[in-house]
Amino acid sequence: MARGRKVSTKTLDEKIEKQQEILAKSKEKYEKDKAEMSHLLKLRNDIRKDELMDAVIKSNKSYDEILAYISDGK
Repeated sequence: MARGRKVSTKTLDEKIEKQQEILAKSKEKYEKDKAEMSHLLKLRNDIRKDELMDAVIKSNKSYDEILAYISDGK
């Protein structure tokens, strides 16, 4: 076992408490960032759905033709 300076439990407790605070703040930031990402993805998907629906409506193709094209991957 390596020997060095002796660290007191009080010092360790203070360091542990400080690290717990840092982790709590990091977790809060992560959760906030995760919620923002989810929100942005939902917005993007909603826009894409609207664009796709507009393209279908403006198309001269029938619903069955469009569905067949998408399903067959032509």
